[in-house]
Amino acid sequence: MSTPVKSSPFRWTLHGDGKNISAGTVVGPQERLTWPRTIGIGAQHVVAMFGATFLVPLLTGFPPSTTLLFSGVGTLLFLIITAGRVPSYLGSSFAFIAPISAAMNQHGMGGALGGLIMAGAVLFLIGLIVHKAGTHWIHVVMPPVVTGAIVALIGLNLAPTAKNNFEQAPVTALVTVVAILLVTVLFRGLLGRLSILIGVLVGYVVAVLRGEVDFSAINDAAWIGLPAFHTPEFHISVIGLFVPVVLVLVAENIGHVKSVSAMTGQDLDPVTGRALMADGLATVLAGSGGGSGTTTYAENIGVMAASKVYSTAAYWVAGIVAILLSLFPKFGAAIATVPLGVLGGAGVVLYGMIGILGVRIWVQNRVNFANPINLSVAGVSLVVGIANFTWIVGELQFEGIALGTAAALIIFHGMSAVARWRGTEPVDSAEDEGVKPSKLG
Repeated sequence: MSTPVKSSPFRWTLHGDGKNISAGTVVGPQERLTWPRTIGIGAQHVVAMFGATFLVPLLTGFPPSTTLLFSGVGTLLFLIITAGRVPSYLGSSFAFIAPISAAMNQHGMGGALGGLIMAGAVLFLIGLIVHKAGTHWIHVVMPPVVTGAIVALIGLNLAPTAKNNFEQAPVTALVTVVAILLVTVLFRGLLGRLSILIGVLVGYVVAVLRGEVDFSAINDAAWIGLPAFHTPEFHISVIGLFVPVVLVLVAENIGHVKSVSAMTGQDLDPVTGRALMADGLATVLAGSGGGSGTTTYAENIGVMAASKVYSTAAYWVAGIVAILLSLFPKFGAAIATVPLGVLGGAGVVLYGMIGILGVRIWVQNRVNFANPINLSVAGVSLVVGIANFTWIVGELQFEGIALGTAAALIIFHGMSAVARWRGTEPVDSAEDEGVKPSKLG
C-alpha cells in the first residue's frame, strides 16, 4: 500500500478529466469528479444512509429530525478530524437501540442522552489511546470470539421489543417482513441494499390503508424550523447499559477504516485513532442535544464500491444535505408517523441481522468452537444477553448487554489464564478435521 501525503479536509484534486474513471482505478479520498457528479454521488449517500439513520429514532422514540441534524453535523466533524482521509457517513448506530430503550424506561429521554454522552466520551478516550499506541492491544483484549459474542447479544437482546411491536398490528408487521425479504432477493445494487427502507415504505402504505396512521402531527408541524432539542441528564445506573456498546463501535470503526484502506490502496492505519475520536465526539455532541449515537456506516461502503468513488467531497455533500433536510419539521413529523406494526416487522429482520453479524465475525475469523473456552464464551454470554439477566447494586443496574459483555471478557481471559497456568490450554486448530466444505464454502 502507498502512504498518502498530508492532506486537508477542504482540498481535492480533480480525478482525470473529472468525468470518467478509467479501468482499474478509483477516485481516492483526496480526489473528486466534477461538482455536478460529486453532488449526485453525495445524494446517493444520503439515500443509502436514510433508512437506517431514521429507523433508530423511530424504534427508540427519539425525534427523527434531531437525529438527522446531528448525523449530518457528526459526519462533517468526522471529515475534519480525519483530515479528509477516511470517507464515511456517521449515521445512527443500531448498537445503541437496546441501551436507549432501557434508559428511556428508567429515566426518560434525558437519562438516555446522558448515557450517550458517557459512551461517546469513553470512545474518544479509546481513540486517543489508539492514536498513541496503535490497535494491537484492542485485538488482545477483544479477540474475535469475544467481539462476535458482544455484537450478537446486543442484537438478540432486542428480540422481545420486536415481538411486542409486531403484536400491535400483526398483519402490517408481516407484510413489512415479507416486503423486506422479497426486495433483498428481487433487486441488486442500491435497491437491494435499501431493502429495509423499501420494506418500511410498503408496510407504511399497508398501515395507511388499514387506518393505522395518524397524520395530525404533520398538519401541526411548520414547514421550516429547527428540530426539537433535549437536555441530557446523568444517572450512574445507565453506565452499565451504554459502556459495553463502545466495544462494538470500536470494532465497527476499525473495520470501516480497514475496508476503505483495502479498496483504495492507501494505508489508513495512522488515522484509525482519529476516526474513533471523531465518532466519540459526534456521539457526545448528539447526546448533548437529542440525537442518537453515531457510527461509521457500512451502507455507504456499498455505494462507494459500486461507483468506485471514495471522495470525501461526496460526504461533505451528504452531510450538508442531511442538515438541510433536518430543518423541515413537516418532513420529520411525517417520518414519526410510522406505526408500531411497521417498526415491529422491521425490527424482526433488523435485530436478527445484528445478531447474525456477530456470528459472521466468528465465521470470518474461523473461530474454532471445538475449543471449550470459545464455546463457553459464546454460550454463556448469549444466554445472559438474550434472557436479559439483571443485577442491581445500589443505584447501579446492570442488564443483559452489560452482564453479557462482562461475561464474554471475564470468561475468555479468566479461563485462558487458568488453562495456561495448569497447562491445559486447548489446541486451537484452524479447522476441524474431516469436515467437508458446504456449497457456501
